[in-house]
Amino acid sequence: MTLRTRLTAWYAGVFLIAGVALIGLNYFLLAEWMPVDGSVAVTRALPIDPYTGHVVVEAAQLPGDTQVITGDQFKMATMSTVLWQSIIALLVAAVLAVWLGWVVAGRVLAPLHSITTTAHRLEAERLDQRIELEGPQDELKELADTFDGMLDRLASSFDSQKRFVANASHELRTPLAVQRTLIEVALADPGASDDMRRLGAHLLDTNERSEKLIDGLLLLARSDRGLATRELVWLDETIEDEVESCASLAAAKEVTFDVSVRPYLVEGDPVLLAQLVGNLLRNAVLYNEPGGTVSVRLDRELVVSNTGPTVPAEAVPALFEPFRRLRDRTGTAGSGLGLSIVQSVARAHQGSVKARPNGGGGLVVQVNLPETNVRQPS
Repeated sequence: MTLRTRLTAWYAGVFLIAGVALIGLNYFLLAEWMPVDGSVAVTRALPIDPYTGHVVVEAAQLPGDTQVITGDQFKMATMSTVLWQSIIALLVAAVLAVWLGWVVAGRVLAPLHSITTTAHRLEAERLDQRIELEGPQDELKELADTFDGMLDRLASSFDSQKRFVANASHELRTPLAVQRTLIEVALADPGASDDMRRLGAHLLDTNERSEKLIDGLLLLARSDRGLATRELVWLDETIEDEVESCASLAAAKEVTFDVSVRPYLVEGDPVLLAQLVGNLLRNAVLYNEPGGTVSVRLDRELVVSNTGPTVPAEAVPALFEPFRRLRDRTGTAGSGLGLSIVQSVARAHQGSVKARPNGGGGLVVQVNLPETNVRQPS
């Protein structure tokens, strides 16, 4: 039951309890104070004695079609009539009370609906929405103002984070680029010894790993902030492009691709979506075995599976945490951010990711991204 329904039920319940209590009180007072004596009473003509207040009618005065009853019978008939009419009136009033309760509850909860609607519209890149509730300074106004203040603090925090990511991107990449250049210049020297060349090659490999790690961290921070841009992206074309870009790596690892996709249109950031697909494919190739395969299926969702070492089911959830890898995977050239980035990008696109061990070894990763209702023209 919604809060509005519960409030309406409470309003109607309290009204019915009060109505039943009022009917009971009226019935008790009527039974206690209704004047009854031994004279006869009639159902149609009821003259009242102004001195005694009793119903007194002489038999000779009765019309021919008037029923003569005793005082006790008159009392019971009157109380029964009053009771049934009160019950009918209570039922009619209860229906009106339910309707009025529903209307009043809707008006009371209208500010809460405004808060909920504003929260649904918010994104990391769109924190300019505010409730700005007008009205008396009551509890709901205080709640809306508190929510607006929280949004102000969040917007300031996100702005600081964006500035930090931009500055970190420059400050971290620049020295690595300088180091790579110096190493390459030293290796280009004809007089460089073999030991120096081996050391330089090792330093270049370490430098490349550091650059990939920094790029992964910056990309993870960017996807966690939400989408800066949105546009229509054909996911099947992105998959084909990434498969082609991973061809040389797959050939070096002696891994083959098995791809089956259909036209699939999503709305989002093309760079982040390409990174999502690329990370899945590179992980599937890196954590494979010679002669293995990588299966890519795109129908209702994107499914990437590979052959390779057996993955324990209890270890799968940890693979989505940054820098978490299986022990038998630590020798590969990975930073441990691949699936973390995949999960972050999927969430930024209102999607989800789940994984499970592949029968016979390897891993199956399923990515569910909402497909747009736009279709390719026929």
